[in-house]
Amino acid sequence: MTDHTARLDHVVLWVSDPVAAADFYEQAVGLEPLRVAEFQNGEVSFPSVRLNAETILDLAPLPMAARMTMLPGADKSAGHPVNHVCIALTEDGYDSLRARLEEREVPVSDHGRHSYGARGPAVRSFYFNDPDGNVFEARYYEEG
Repeated sequence: MTDHTARLDHVVLWVSDPVAAADFYEQAVGLEPLRVAEFQNGEVSFPSVRLNAETILDLAPLPMAARMTMLPGADKSAGHPVNHVCIALTEDGYDSLRARLEEREVPVSDHGRHSYGARGPAVRSFYFNDPDGNVFEARYYEEG
């Protein structure tokens, strides 16, 4: 595998309730919440959750879209269609995530097999939605 210097730093998700979204990602998905208290205190514009040491998901409130003026049309980015975000886990992490989602009655898809991704074909995968309708795929690859 080629060592690339570019890394995925963050993905911004538009959410209706950033605090509730952070709770979902912590409790159901198992991600570490960041800056939730600061958001609640009005000190920062949005909270985040940590996916791994290099990547976070920013949980931006929908009304913030109107302030997106960095490029023409950026203010219309809320609700912009993104097919899905995929997270790669270990097999144990995959099984744990699915169990937490099912425990919370979050609908999940059937298991897929051998879908192609950044590290080749995954052993298994499934899809789920967050409370705001953002679609996620979870997968794991063969270890080793």
